Order: sequence, then structure tokens, then C-alpha cells
Amino acid sequence: MTRTFAVLLAMTAVLLAPLPAAAEAGGGFPKGFMWGVGVSGFQHEGHFPDSNWKRYLAARKDKAPYRDSVDFRHRYREDLERAASLGVDVFRASLEWARIEPERGRIDWKEVRYYDDLVARMASHGMRPMLSLSHFVHPGWVHDQGAWKNERTIEDWLDFARFVVRRYAKYDVLWVTFNEASYYILDEVRNKAIRLSEAPVMSANLIKAHRRAYDLIHRIDDDAMVTANVAYSTVLNPLFDRALFTEVPDKLDYIGLDYYLSMSAANLTVLRVFGGEYWRIEAEPDGLYHVLHDYHRRLPHLPIYIIENGAATDGGRPQADGYQRSHSISDHVYWIHRAIKDGINVIGYNYWALLDAYEWGSYRPRFGLYTVDVESDPALERRPTEAVAAYRGIIRRNGLPAGYVPVKEPARCSLPALVTTCLSPPETPPYP
Repeated sequence: MTRTFAVLLAMTAVLLAPLPAAAEAGGGFPKGFMWGVGVSGFQHEGHFPDSNWKRYLAARKDKAPYRDSVDFRHRYREDLERAASLGVDVFRASLEWARIEPERGRIDWKEVRYYDDLVARMASHGMRPMLSLSHFVHPGWVHDQGAWKNERTIEDWLDFARFVVRRYAKYDVLWVTFNEASYYILDEVRNKAIRLSEAPVMSANLIKAHRRAYDLIHRIDDDAMVTANVAYSTVLNPLFDRALFTEVPDKLDYIGLDYYLSMSAANLTVLRVFGGEYWRIEAEPDGLYHVLHDYHRRLPHLPIYIIENGAATDGGRPQADGYQRSHSISDHVYWIHRAIKDGINVIGYNYWALLDAYEWGSYRPRFGLYTVDVESDPALERRPTEAVAAYRGIIRRNGLPAGYVPVKEPARCSLPALVTTCLSPPETPPYP
């Protein structure tokens, strides 16, 4: 064999060799995987101006008084420091239309400066902003004109979107147009803002608004990442996805997924969601694995970011079965890693939420890494739960400790993979 031929043979072998798997750092997750946490405007900020939800609560006596929630509006600096101490890469918040434009055409510059500082501080702490343009709430004047059953709202909202996108695009934002459009529509029906027969009209207008916002954002920032996050909704999922998500596959840069619960043949506790008793729902962390496979099968070219995942307690009390929030986070992370090993491009995970919040009518369900007792503590002290150290450890090592095995066993007959999990639930070998 001549030297030249040997060199050519070696070069050919290199070129034909399979590409290496994505580089991993520390605990087994891909390098560059984004760990995050978040809040939402109405639920956390307090001191909220006239809006659809302020009006709903004024009219409904079956809901807990809003008070000023956990006062994130005035304590955001210290709360961002708490988030940064976790080591997160991403901080999610909503830019509230009702704050920025409390009357048609009038910008409240004091509130704009608040958001200016909020977003700038995210960046200064090394956290990439994930900003939602709509999180179930719109101004009172928009409510008065019929909100999303009126096509004029599309133009009004796009004017608002253009204003904030131009202002914050320089921060390499992960954009979310509409948070859980299906639940936005459902809440408008439940609060009698629209009739059930008008739900398709609202859906059609949200779809039009998202499509145009996607193009608007990309005209301002060609490299932007844009989504409309979708909530996995058990047996109703095919219907709920149609509210917006499945109608705009060409106007998504990533799949934004919210996952809290699944349903299996043996788990009817999920029905307690209708009574708001989230803490009484049996967790199914392995369901997330099957849901990730489902969305990947439908849109294999898009990366997936888990925008919301969390576990509720009853007023901050421990779960009766001993299953703690730290267990829930770790178990879900285990199944995310399993999906990544299967070749699914999951790029990030946000725990919901940094703080307890006003859960759309009640302070009883507590999701926060830091708990806040709004109803009995005037000081609104932020007290770390056991999940703070657990999540910080996961982020620091970029994954779970070697040998971790999920606390919660896989469910049999999990809805997202009904046939295969009825025949045989997945095994749980030690991580990774």
C-alpha cells in the first residue's frame, strides 16, 4: 500500500465515520441545555390596573380576593437575585398589555421603565429573557370592545407587540405570543366574556394575531425564536391544540410545552383539576416522556422547550403521600433525559414557578420554589422550599446524580402512549 493511498483511505474513513453525539456537560444533559424559572404578570406582580381579570374577580364572590399577590412588581430585584442564585439560564415573565397601555393609545411610561429594568436585570444576571406577550390578561378597554371576538383587537394587540418587541429584541429574547390559548378561550367562556358559540371566533382571531406577530417579530429580529406555548390537556388534548397550536406549524420556531398532568386508566385523580385541587392529583412524571414523543412525532423538525412544569401543595403543607416537590422535579428531569437519549431535541426546561402565586382565584395551590403566604403574612416573606436546593443541584451538575431512580413508578395505560404502556410500562434504569 503506498503512502498516498493509505492517507486517502484514512481520510475516507474519517469522512464516513458517524458524527459524535451532542457534547454533554456534567450530569448528562446536552451542552447548552437551558434551565429556567418564571413568573407571570397578573399572578405575581400585584397592584394590577384595570383588566379583564380584575373585572372578573370583582364580579365573582366565589374567588379569593386578589390583594396584591406576592408583590413581584416592587420586589422583582430581590426575586431576580433569588432566581440567579439557582443558576438558571432563562427567566420567563409576561409583558402586561394592561400595564403598558392602560387606555387606547396612551403609554404608561412608568410601567415601561419597570419592564425596561426588569428585562435589563435578567440579562445582567446572565439570564436569557423569555417574554410572553399575552398571559390570559388584556386591558379593560379591550374587554369593553369585545376583546378577541372583535377583529379590531388583532390590530390593537399587534401595535402593542410591535412596541415591546422593538424595545426588547436586543436581549436575545425567547418569545411567546399567547400563553395556553386553549385555556385563555376557556377562561373567557367561564367568566362569561364570550359565549361558548363564540369560542371559534376568538380562536380564529388568536390564530390570525399569532401568524402576523410571528412575521412582525422576525422582521425586527430575523434570528428570533418564537412560539405559542401549548398545555398538554389529557383527553381533551387534540381539541385544545386546535385552539391555536396545530393551526400555525409554519409559524413556530420551537414547541413551547406546558406539562402538569397526564391520565392513565388507573388515575382518575386528574378529574380534581376541575375543582382546582391540583395537590390531590396523582403525579405521572413518565407521561412527559410520552408527550415529548408525541409532539416530536408530529413536528420532528422543531426543538421542544418545556416552558411550564410544576407540582402543587395544599397551602404549603407537605403531600400526604410524602411525594415532595423535589421528587417531582427530579422525576420529570429523569424522563426528559430519557427522551433526549431517544433523539428528541429538547432544548430547555422551566420550573413553574419561582414563587407561589394567585392561581386565578385562589392562593391555596402552591407551586413556588419559594413559598409566600399572602393571606396571613403581611411581610410577604419568601421562604425557600426543599425544592430550591434540589433544583440548584440539578442545574449545577446539568442533570441528576448518577444512579438516580424515579420515586414515582411509571403509569400503566398512560394516555399519550396508551397501547404500549398498557402492554408494558417503561422500565426505569438508574440515571443516566
